[in-house]
Amino acid sequence: MPTEVALLESRALRGEQMGRVDVLDKVKSLVMLPDGIHVRTEDVARYFEVSTGAVRRVTDRHQEEFTENGMRVLRGADLRSFHSDMLSLWARDGVESYPQAATQLRLYTRRTVLNIAMLLRDSDIARCVRTYLLDAEEALRSRYASLDQRVTRIESCLTGVGSALQELGPVLVRMSERLDSLDRKVEVTHQVIGAMSLRLTDVQQDVVRLDGRLDYFARQLKDLRRRSGQRGQR
Repeated sequence: MPTEVALLESRALRGEQMGRVDVLDKVKSLVMLPDGIHVRTEDVARYFEVSTGAVRRVTDRHQEEFTENGMRVLRGADLRSFHSDMLSLWARDGVESYPQAATQLRLYTRRTVLNIAMLLRDSDIARCVRTYLLDAEEALRSRYASLDQRVTRIESCLTGVGSALQELGPVLVRMSERLDSLDRKVEVTHQVIGAMSLRLTDVQQDVVRLDGRLDYFARQLKDLRRRSGQRGQR
């Protein structure tokens, strides 16, 4: 786990934490300019409860790093345009005046303020931000470790499942072969039943014909008996 000293000394470690700007408001409310994006040097100093000179010294020593993380210095036309935008926003919110810098204005984003928190040594607020970052890092590492253990247990279980599936494979093959054999037997049975059905149809037709012939013989016999009776009377 990185220490506070490592965070103060290592730009790479600070870079890993630059996305955690949410910790600023968890430690203390950061008052932004009306655009909701920038703060001035005096706003940063007020947040960390230090002088504006302390903030400038830190940013001057690490100017490249802060510029990379969003710090800007406005002059000339850029400064006048920014002041004009801020005056419009402040007037919309009912603020009568906006303090304007005379020749230049240094602006910071939340990333820059977090960057300052990781470098400013003589501020209790900055130390609280660093502690919060390190504690959150430790909690995250613990969750990752726990997750890694759970994944390891799952992998172990899956290994057992793989062995069971390997043993089950031949059984499934045999069952498949028996089912195929049963399907063939059922098909043969269907064919036999079909042939029997056709034969029974033929037998039924034979029975109908035989029944017709028996009726014919019965009529012939009845007629013969009637004739014999008539001869006896004569």
